[in-house]
Amino acid sequence: MPKPRLNWAAEPWSDDEHLECAMVVPETADAATFTFRAPSGAWFDYQPGQFITLDLPLPSGNVQRTYTISSSPSRPLSISVTVKAQRTSLATRWMLDHLRPGMRIKAYGPSGIFSSHRHPAKKHLFISAGSGVTPMMSMTTWAWDSGEMPDIVFVHAARSPSDIIFRRRLEQFADRVPGLQLRFTVEQNDPFTAWTGYQGRLNQIMLGLMAPDYLEREVFCCGPEPFMQSVRDMLVALGFDMDHYHQESFGAPIKTEADAPVIDDVAPEEGAKAQITFAASGVTTPCAETDTVLAVAKRSGLNIPSGCTFGLCGTCKIRKISGEVHMVHNGGISDEDIEDGYILACCSHPLGPIAVEV
Repeated sequence: MPKPRLNWAAEPWSDDEHLECAMVVPETADAATFTFRAPSGAWFDYQPGQFITLDLPLPSGNVQRTYTISSSPSRPLSISVTVKAQRTSLATRWMLDHLRPGMRIKAYGPSGIFSSHRHPAKKHLFISAGSGVTPMMSMTTWAWDSGEMPDIVFVHAARSPSDIIFRRRLEQFADRVPGLQLRFTVEQNDPFTAWTGYQGRLNQIMLGLMAPDYLEREVFCCGPEPFMQSVRDMLVALGFDMDHYHQESFGAPIKTEADAPVIDDVAPEEGAKAQITFAASGVTTPCAETDTVLAVAKRSGLNIPSGCTFGLCGTCKIRKISGEVHMVHNGGISDEDIEDGYILACCSHPLGPIAVEV
């Protein structure tokens, strides 16, 4: 394959020109990085954290898929995307099975508003899960290449240690730059391999240990929507100023600030009134939305067994009969129990009238 000529005097690459796949690097068992270059030798200009849309020639016809750029514009000779196969993802599966060096594809972009360049700060907190690590890798590489000491706490959640994309590269950065602090948490260990990091679902307690000064940091979050929802809930409950929170999702990409959806999460409101009916006891008590179910029960002379009082031990699990609550727990209840209608009384706030089996 002939090497492209360098074209530094020209304009940067534009999507009028096809991209040529130059390298495919496996990252984990089901993820790989695809590096592209411009056949003309043009260089790449974009903001770390932005995305690009690839036009992929599937057997059933061309499809367009958007991927966050995992490389950094500080290394402008090529551009990379890192993809992870999902069970229902035909396009990504095609890339992993068929896209090889030398192949040329049409691409559009780069674009997007999710970038630390748009929100400069002295201290950053990157929070990601799964392939949501890709924009964080781009922004971290930029910080590394800038020549200035960064102040980044990099929090990442994965299924297992072997599923942490870019783990070795990030550790190489962190080995030499004390301003980059890596904080990984996994759901399960790999067989016959010791894991001494965090384990379990990311929660408020973990976040406080990982980044004690989180209130002072600009937060960037990327991952599946349920993960980002839980992060937002944690930060709101911890009193974080959400004007300093930014997120990118796996859904439709956001190209401009005007297209960005307004995040309006349901949360207890100061001064808003609520009511709890303790069905088994025949007691109905007015309260505020900022009260917890456990606090209202005690105030009403009722006993709900409890332990930690911050959503960790699960002792205060009760069934909710009706109504909605806002619950931010620390791992004391399973998703299956929540689906079955259970809540933890110590960290559940009534949103209007509710009824519980107490």
